[in-house]
Formats: sequence, structure tokens, C-alpha cells
Amino acid sequence: MIRTLVTRAGLVLAGAVTATLALAAPAAAHGADAPDGTDYRTEVTAVTPARAGLTARAVEAGARLELTNTGDRPVEVIGYSGEPYLRVGPDGVYENRRSPATYLNRTLAGDTRIPAEADPAAPPDWRQVDGSTTVRWHDQRALWRESAPPPQVRAAPDREHRVRDWVVPLRADGEALEIRGTLDWVPPPDAYTWWVAATLGLLAVGALGLLPAGSTPGGRALAVLGGLLVAGGVAGVAYSVGRELDAGADGIGGLLLGLLGGQVWPLLTGLGAIAAGAYALARRPAADFAVALAGACLALFAGVANAAVFARSVAPVPWSATTARILVVATLITGAGALAAGALRLHSASRSPRPEPRTPTPSPS
Repeated sequence: MIRTLVTRAGLVLAGAVTATLALAAPAAAHGADAPDGTDYRTEVTAVTPARAGLTARAVEAGARLELTNTGDRPVEVIGYSGEPYLRVGPDGVYENRRSPATYLNRTLAGDTRIPAEADPAAPPDWRQVDGSTTVRWHDQRALWRESAPPPQVRAAPDREHRVRDWVVPLRADGEALEIRGTLDWVPPPDAYTWWVAATLGLLAVGALGLLPAGSTPGGRALAVLGGLLVAGGVAGVAYSVGRELDAGADGIGGLLLGLLGGQVWPLLTGLGAIAAGAYALARRPAADFAVALAGACLALFAGVANAAVFARSVAPVPWSATTARILVVATLITGAGALAAGALRLHSASRSPRPEPRTPTPSPS
């Protein structure tokens, strides 16, 4: 029985990993290249001159700029050679197919091949790409794209530095406008501290599996594991929601679409951990197996997958980076700890002596 459950768990995990790898390439090809974290903080400070209905902000940990125009006149974003690049307004979002920025900004690295028909001096060739009043794009003017940090950062990497003030020009009804912002270096945290905290925490949670499964303390330990797994699942779901909010998800519908499109595995494993934790709290049959499997998935897809935030100062969530790290470390502790505890309980149950069958007492003749 135990061997069959472990085999099934392995097949489920292998299938999940395969599906994740299969979905990763199409997602990246469609521009879903938001970083897991960065040490460069991009902020929008103003849109000048102020215009009713026109707002801008940085999203995806600064990887993209977002411009919203709810006014009655379109606004153009100007490309790197002074040409019209994007247009956003009441009739939707349009991109100029003649602008080199249309192709350069499709990836964070800016390595897209520019076709021969791209000519910043040519008249614009507008193509509608969205029906909303909000546009998001990578902009090299607001990013640090070099592999090596700036000279001032190399000289004092443990201090915060202003890398540059940046400007993205706009145009509306012949009037020149600007998105103004800043790019700063923020020293990264000590990742070792967070990994030590995660390791100590998961060992403490895993130790609950040492209590005999069939005893009263063992039953209480299962309830504690269930509660911890629910908490870890909530932390995993919260981090996934935060990533989509930081990516600019608008409304419940936009949030759900973003989660299903870019955060489906962390979301599903978080929800699965909540369900498995509730299952354990109810003391259902095979609860140990459910706890171990849900813990493994939670640790892998919602914990390890987001662990880059331990070594980055800017996290892709709308909260502080410290809050993001706490959520990820809680996910790792509860997930890996539940896996260890569940496996220990399964192993203990498999080694427990089975009761001998009772010999029927012969009836008196």
C-alpha cells in the first residue's frame, strides 16, 4: 500500500515538472519575462506637465513601464530615435510597426531582430494591439542593461546609489510631455541568512514526523502539520497574487487571467496545500500521504521557484522585499517540513507490526 502511494506521488511530481517545462518556453516567447527579483529599483516620479486621466508607474519590479490614459485624446510614447512608438487613448492601444522600439522592447534584454521595414524616419504604420486604455512596455531608458554594475556601485556595493534620472518623452495634440523617473542601485540582502532560517524551520516542522503516528501525540502532530500546511498554502497563493498585481493585473478578471496564465503552478500547489492541510486536520485516511505530496509540490513550485528573492533587494510584488522573503521562506518551511514529516510518518506506519489474526476458539462439544 505504502509503496503504491509513493509510486503514484512520484508520477504526479514527474508530470508536474514536465508540464512546467513544456509551458515555460511559450510563456517566455510571448514576453512574460518579468524578473524574479533585481537589485535596481525603477520608480516613476512624475508625468509632466500633469494631464487629467494620464498616469504612469513601474511594474514587474521595474521591468516595464505602464501608462494609462483615460482622457478623451490619445497620447503617443516616443521611441529611441524620436519617432512615434506607442499610442494609447480612448480607441485602444496601437504600436507603430515602423518604429525600431516596437521590436527592441519586446524582450527585457532588447535582443529582438529589427526587420528591414523598421524606419524611424518613415510615416507611422499603426496597428492596434489592445482595446484598453493602458499600455505596458520594456523601456531601455528606465533600465540598467549592462552585465556589470555602474562604476559607483563597484566602488561601494554595500551602499545605495542613484544610477541615473531618466525621461521617456510623450506627445499629445502636438504638446510635449514626459514621464520622469529614477533608477537606483539597492544593495542585495544576505541570502545565507534566509536559507539558514528556512533550513532550521523545515527541520523543526519535519521533526513532528518522529512522533508515533498511532499515538495521541502523533495525532496532535498531524493536526499541527495540517494547520502549518494551510498557512504555507496561503503564503504561496499570496505571493502569486502579489506577482500578478505587480505585473499590472487590473480587477478580479485580470487577476484571475494573470494567475492562470503566468502563476498557474504556484497557485495550484498553494491551493492543493490548503486542501491537504484541511484533509489532515480532519484526520482522514491517507492524510500522511496527502501531506507529504502537497508539501513536496508547495516547496518546489511555490518555494524554490521564488527563492531568488532571498538574494535580490527588489521583489516583483507590490509590498516590501522583506515581506516577500517572509512569504517565500514560510512556503519553503511548511512545504519541505510537511514532506519530511509525512515521509517519516509513512515510513513508521510501514514498519509497524501488524496484529496477528485471532485464532477462533473451538466451541465445546
